Amino acid sequence: MSTVLILGGTGEARDLAALLAAVDRQPHGVPVPPAALERREVAELRVVSSLAGRVARPRLPVGEVRIGGFGGPERMASWLRAEGVGCVVDATHPFAERISASAALATAAAGIPLLRLQRPGWEQDLDDVWHWVDSLPEAASLLPELGRRVFLTTGRQGLRAFTAVDDAHFLIRCVDPPEPADLPADHELLLARGPYTVEGELALIDRHRLDVIVTKDSGGRLTAAKLDAARTRRLPVIVVRRPGRPQLPEVATATDAAAWVRARLR
Repeated sequence: MSTVLILGGTGEARDLAALLAAVDRQPHGVPVPPAALERREVAELRVVSSLAGRVARPRLPVGEVRIGGFGGPERMASWLRAEGVGCVVDATHPFAERISASAALATAAAGIPLLRLQRPGWEQDLDDVWHWVDSLPEAASLLPELGRRVFLTTGRQGLRAFTAVDDAHFLIRCVDPPEPADLPADHELLLARGPYTVEGELALIDRHRLDVIVTKDSGGRLTAAKLDAARTRRLPVIVVRRPGRPQLPEVATATDAAAWVRARLR
């Protein structure tokens, strides 16, 4: 049995797991979709998805799921060998630096091919008022120049960078509750999970009188509505650039990643 490991709980990771598992479960005698014909070259395929476990109620992909880290590159390499993994797809969040670095080291040590599945970043429109920064602390230092009522949508990791910002009110949107010590003094917490709509984001902006948005360049349409709303209201947006990643073969869609997996496991 051939085993593929998919790293990450992103929508792209779930799409890839569904593509591979659906092909694997195609009953004999039932017509195979054209996109799945190449899968016939692999007798069996075991799909294992690995989630970090930072979200309390994650959306689970189809197939096998493991929760939690590997304990570093060496232990991950040992796990890959023990499980007979034939290839790995890193479909983690664009800002999940640690696991991507570990995966690159572990797969190199185990002699296993690794692919990066990453959605494209957001593209700035001519009407956008974006300010690009390299880190959350840099975003926090820029805030006083741009606004006092902040829509903070960077997730609960790294919120502590904004605790020193004085004279600002934060509307913080997260999936799970942050640690109280990580929250700015003047804040309101909104627990919500995307996708979001432009109409909903405009309503938030108007109701809370927001005048600046802080986000990471996560990409994708799931959370892009806030950018459309900011464009409509002519609000400045501070965008944190993506961190550097190991140089790897990379694709932008689950379909292309599935084709790569099939090619590796023939």
